[in-house]
Amino acid sequence: MITFEEIKNNEEIKTYIRAADESLDSLQYTEHSFAHVVRTADVAGHILTRLGYDERTVELGKIAGYMHDIGNVINRIDHAQSGAVMAFRILDKMGMPAAEIAKIVCAIGNHDEGTAFPVNELAAALIIADKSDVRRSRVRDKGTINFDIHDRVNYAVEKSKLAVDSENKLIILNLTIDENIGTISEYFEIFMTRMTLCRRAAGYFGRKFEIDINGVKVM
Repeated sequence: MITFEEIKNNEEIKTYIRAADESLDSLQYTEHSFAHVVRTADVAGHILTRLGYDERTVELGKIAGYMHDIGNVINRIDHAQSGAVMAFRILDKMGMPAAEIAKIVCAIGNHDEGTAFPVNELAAALIIADKSDVRRSRVRDKGTINFDIHDRVNYAVEKSKLAVDSENKLIILNLTIDENIGTISEYFEIFMTRMTLCRRAAGYFGRKFEIDINGVKVM
């Protein structure tokens, strides 16, 4: 079986991740390099583990999380679909079984806001893990935070943690925000579509999605 560690150490995949992030840097997007994809993989795996999925499903979720943004090397537009095709080629060449490839490429192809839908457990976990990655360290140029709302809102987030509350059937995004930098209303101004998508993904698991900001439930 192809493992997450094999995928994480694959130089071809690393090259695509680096090149994709360089492209997004040119477009003035926030960081989409190894910090983002490793965190996405880890959180997707955590969600699936906490919800009781088997070890192999957790492994596949982490692989999908790590590879989900490689399509940005082609273009930001439709990067989920192009990334799914790239992932198919790579994983097929590595000898992964078709049934596992199908689940991974389905998840990757369904993670971007415009076309996303939690079509399977990997896609649902990937959506939540990807869209909840809001943090100060994703801002590239700290000098732009007073001008660009995306940079300002990300920079305002001092702490971010996703929790799966099995007892109350909740998936909760806990944020600590410096409101002197970015306000809660600004957060929802740019992230409402993503948070709505997270709510839909949580619904796939029979869970509700909540956001707590500075200790207060806001969604």
